[in-house]
Amino acid sequence: MNAKEILEELKSLGNESTRNTLMKHGAREPIYGVRIGDMKPLQKKIKKNYQLALDLYDTGVSEAMYLAGLIADETKMTKQDLQKWAENAYWAMISEYTVPWVAAESRYGWDMGLDWIESDLDHIQASGWATLSSLPALISENHLDIKKYSELLDYVVKNIHNTPNRARYTMNAFVISVGGYITQLREKAIETAESNGKVFVDMEGTSCRVPDAASYIAKMIERNPVPKLKKTVRC
Repeated sequence: MNAKEILEELKSLGNESTRNTLMKHGAREPIYGVRIGDMKPLQKKIKKNYQLALDLYDTGVSEAMYLAGLIADETKMTKQDLQKWAENAYWAMISEYTVPWVAAESRYGWDMGLDWIESDLDHIQASGWATLSSLPALISENHLDIKKYSELLDYVVKNIHNTPNRARYTMNAFVISVGGYITQLREKAIETAESNGKVFVDMEGTSCRVPDAASYIAKMIERNPVPKLKKTVRC
């Protein structure tokens, strides 16, 4: 299948209700209104395809960009590819999920995550924090830079309430990820969450809520006292 054929299939799967919901959450045209679950058969059929993923992402169609992330071959993604994806991720579903997932599973996730959180652009900062949040779910803490993660928690405490909107959301998720997956920093992550208090994010009139980080970490620890790593963060 090529990108044009996949676009036609995605369009046939769309519905107005899903489209309206996604638009309320920040999506924009072109968008077909395809549920993620309805993309799964396509993902299963295609498996991983580096060039097709690039082609789909370049269409600018929301669902095609999301599907691109599901089929991207992380071993072939270059820094230039990831940077282009981050720059063109125009809403949260892409900037906080698609891009970070692929970046984290590539060989460049750590470096690009650190670079992106220094951006002046909200959506790129958000991609950076989400990438750094994904890594502990994939990599044993014995192979993570614990000192740097500790420093990043310090940074969050000092800056979370003064950063752009979506960066605040992903910073909060970063604290949750550290607390849930990095046992050496659990206590500090909980202290960070408590120090941060309530994190306010403009959810654009939707019913979505910002998770309470301390409570969320506690639930993760109760569910998995010994963190269970994932083979993939893409879903």
